[in-house]
Amino acid sequence: MSESDPTPQSQPHSSPQSQPHPTPQSQPPTSQRSQPNQHSQQKLIAEVAVIGGGAGGLAASIALARSLRSVIVIDAGSPRNAASAHAHNVLGHEGVNPLDLLAKGRQEAEAYGVQFIDATVLGANSRTQAPETPGFDLETSVGISIEAKRIVIATGLTDVLPDIPGLADGWGDTVLHCPYCHGYEVRGQNIGIIGTTAMSYHQAMMFSQLSDRVTFLRHNAPAPDEAQRRMLGSLGIAFVDAAVETVERTEAGTVVTLRDNDNDSEATRSDADSSPSDMTFDALAVGPYFRANGQIFEQLGGTVVDHPTGMGSSIPAEANGATDVPGVWVVGNSADISAMVVASAASGVLVGAQVNAELIMSSVS
Repeated sequence: MSESDPTPQSQPHSSPQSQPHPTPQSQPPTSQRSQPNQHSQQKLIAEVAVIGGGAGGLAASIALARSLRSVIVIDAGSPRNAASAHAHNVLGHEGVNPLDLLAKGRQEAEAYGVQFIDATVLGANSRTQAPETPGFDLETSVGISIEAKRIVIATGLTDVLPDIPGLADGWGDTVLHCPYCHGYEVRGQNIGIIGTTAMSYHQAMMFSQLSDRVTFLRHNAPAPDEAQRRMLGSLGIAFVDAAVETVERTEAGTVVTLRDNDNDSEATRSDADSSPSDMTFDALAVGPYFRANGQIFEQLGGTVVDHPTGMGSSIPAEANGATDVPGVWVVGNSADISAMVVASAASGVLVGAQVNAELIMSSVS
């Protein structure tokens, strides 16, 4: 998911009596997508601005639009899973191309009158006079400003890979991180696990269910404790106490060049199944640092927090998506680093319903 911006001109919602509910098969309204240097200094007003057009942001916008709310989605068009050719565990759409899924979701949102601005949000300010009457002003990269009563942050997170030359070249293909997202596709293959944190041992355990050829390359992970050593041994996971220097994709596979770990000790070296040398794998698994894209939240006075596991950061929120900044809600990976596509979409539906209910209550005298 990424920062996204809705399209310029808003269209009033039709009442249920005057027009049937739109469906993906019905003719959607013409999408008036913004272009640079077009609509300069234009100001749009909506009840809700959704920042990010991934699964969570789209689901929130549809839930709101179906309640006849005026919604603008600001989308930069750079979803987190763009590097992957397929999205899995998406009920009814197993193996769908992530970009195709988002394109269909966007069509569905437009059919309900949601506007899209293809841009990023450069700045956000609160016009809140009191917690019970929040309001916001957003500035976008295409010169359009937006005034909204509520904000839904759906900017997702950024996968920060270890600084290993060549590693990023295979990201989303031969370099993976989630056994549930892409593990089935590398089942039975020769898989190398690059350690980054203590949680990497858990990652190795999960991939061992998919292949009996799994090797743990310690890299930056802490030395295994007694329980982790027993786990590696009992599951048949080879342990190499070395750091990864480079990764290169070749016709024979992914070649990993190793070097001695700077913090080696005799104790950990005695656990190793081999000495550092070049190794070739079919696939690599690595745990990135999951950094929340929380710049807009921070501009609005919020604080991004570290995840308890040390694996990343997130925007703190209640179970219903409400943050401690009045009027600001969060969905998907921005709040939950483990959320897959369907979980992000589910959080969007929940937040859309919660925001609609809050707007109703705010109109009650």
